[in-house]
Amino acid sequence: MVPLRLKKHDKIGIISPSDPITKEEMKQFEKGTKYLSELGFTLIQSRNCLSCSMGYSATPKEKADDINNMFADSSIKAIICSQGGANANACLPYVDWNIIRSNPKIFMGISDITTLLNAIFLKTGLVTFHGNDMIWGFGREPQMYDKKEFSERLMSGKIGDLKSNGNRVNIRGGKAEGTLIGGNLKCLLKLAGTTFLPKFNNTLLFLESFGFDPVVCDSAFNQLKQMGVFDEIKGVIIGHIFDDREKQHSIHMEDILLNVSKEYSFPILKIDDFGHNCPNTVIPVGVKASMDADNQTITLLENCVE
Repeated sequence: MVPLRLKKHDKIGIISPSDPITKEEMKQFEKGTKYLSELGFTLIQSRNCLSCSMGYSATPKEKADDINNMFADSSIKAIICSQGGANANACLPYVDWNIIRSNPKIFMGISDITTLLNAIFLKTGLVTFHGNDMIWGFGREPQMYDKKEFSERLMSGKIGDLKSNGNRVNIRGGKAEGTLIGGNLKCLLKLAGTTFLPKFNNTLLFLESFGFDPVVCDSAFNQLKQMGVFDEIKGVIIGHIFDDREKQHSIHMEDILLNVSKEYSFPILKIDDFGHNCPNTVIPVGVKASMDADNQTITLLENCVE
């Protein structure tokens, strides 16, 4: 199930299902609002968008109410999250999947919103979008790459090759085709052992990370391996890894994955086109795509909006 594409003058709902917006972050939030407004959209904040009723976050029920209400409101054509954080998974039991299923629309976020992107796709079949949020994406002086990818994916509905905005590296060669699933590595693993984790059979797994510790990364990949994920996926795409400490290490995330998965043959491609603190393409969760690690290409094979 794919949502309707965005059109100029459409209303976009803004929600905060993870971390609250702090006073220090308000300036960037306002910049993000201004950026999308200047593209021709009308932005509507959810009731609890600026709430911090528990002192560190809105309640899980408040967050879910905002999701449910934004999907139920027929005047809202897309929903974009203010930012990621740490506890978006808390609202999952309160989300009304029937409302989403009956009112499909664009839903986009990054980082901790990984939990929602994948859970919504699993529970409803609605394609969701891994892309810029309000504060750290649209609020941080987005580049032309961000603007073009947002427009081409969500407004024009363009499929085909994902444009590159930096180096791409073949980590393990080969070609593969599958359904795109993924997001932030740590946040995806929050769904392990729950009813909200999608199936991994015949998928292309895309992963990024905020913060890099070789031991923690090794642990995460071994967890995926022990969950049987590596037995089911067709390929892995590693995105931008944001952490200054990574420069102090001689080994990188993709190296660790290559080692942990050495008995497997699925292709691995490293790109810098999605992740934290970098220009972001828009990746549709739930759409079939192909990857060619040898030629460093990723191709969307299905429409993600209509």
